[in-house]
Amino acid sequence: MSFLDFEPPKVLVVDDHPASRMTAVALLSVEGYDVFEAESGPAAIKCVSQTNLDLILLDVMMPGMDGFEVCRCLKQDEQTRLIPVIFITALNDRRSRIKGIEAGGDDFLTKPFDHLELTARVKSLVRQKRLNEDLDHAEQVLFSIARAVESRDPNTGDHCERLIDLGKEFGEFLNLSRPELRDLMWGGYLHDIGKVGIPDAVLLKKGPFTDEEREIMNQHVLIGEKICKPLRTMRGVLPIIKYHHERWDGSGYPEGLVADEIPLLSQVFQLIDIYDALTSERPYKRAFTPTEALEIIAQETNKGWRNPELVMQFQEFIVTLLGKSNVKIQTMEVLQASASSVL
Repeated sequence: MSFLDFEPPKVLVVDDHPASRMTAVALLSVEGYDVFEAESGPAAIKCVSQTNLDLILLDVMMPGMDGFEVCRCLKQDEQTRLIPVIFITALNDRRSRIKGIEAGGDDFLTKPFDHLELTARVKSLVRQKRLNEDLDHAEQVLFSIARAVESRDPNTGDHCERLIDLGKEFGEFLNLSRPELRDLMWGGYLHDIGKVGIPDAVLLKKGPFTDEEREIMNQHVLIGEKICKPLRTMRGVLPIIKYHHERWDGSGYPEGLVADEIPLLSQVFQLIDIYDALTSERPYKRAFTPTEALEIIAQETNKGWRNPELVMQFQEFIVTLLGKSNVKIQTMEVLQASASSVL
């Protein structure tokens, strides 16, 4: 079954010359496409805003707003950035093609274009666009589930949003790569998505867990991994979801990983997650000050639960972030003692 059998793809042909438009419209209509026309850049922008298009054939040389400018506008808009743009041009020089690539164009066809080449390129890009949309929608579903999970517990407030902001800043402090920063920020939303599978009686229990309830709660990291694993774009986020409750000395879960067996992003995320929990008010505790929170993290590091070297970097980051040197007063000595005993 062809992808055309589900719903005819919508293609916009933009050209200020009626004869050129008619040729492209006729060829694509015969192939089963739902074709729209626009005679200028502003008309194209208007059509795009009113129609869910799958592809745009865009003439470059148009009076007023040329094709490059139209393409730039579309690619800068979150709602239209995924629409493929094929530039149709009589220009065949290298400079024009570079300019088109810089504007965000996806392909080029030179006038007069070949019928078979036109249909092949259009079909390929429409298929790719729909695959990208499916992927984009799947990611949005995951984020929606994560927000729903967070809303089940009103006591956490904007925990995920704070983790995203703090993760970005700490990641930049550590000079993480751009993909690592993205994974760390996505982890802010998705780290507890597996709690969607935890009963309210356990998830919202105010008192201490029984051994059986603790075992149920600990399953949320495996449930979260299973939910996100089918999406390839989540590959870098999976270690955060699965391992953000591991401990440096191997006493964590789900696998009891030790030291550098724990993925670095999981260790980084764990620190910002703990810090935010400590500095936020809960029904069962007050919000600790940054100094108090760092002292608690330092004590846990001294127990062998955290990476001493990374914790020292995190402390430096918080001091820099807050601009308060008095945060160091008691934590530095504890951290140094821990580092010397573990490293």
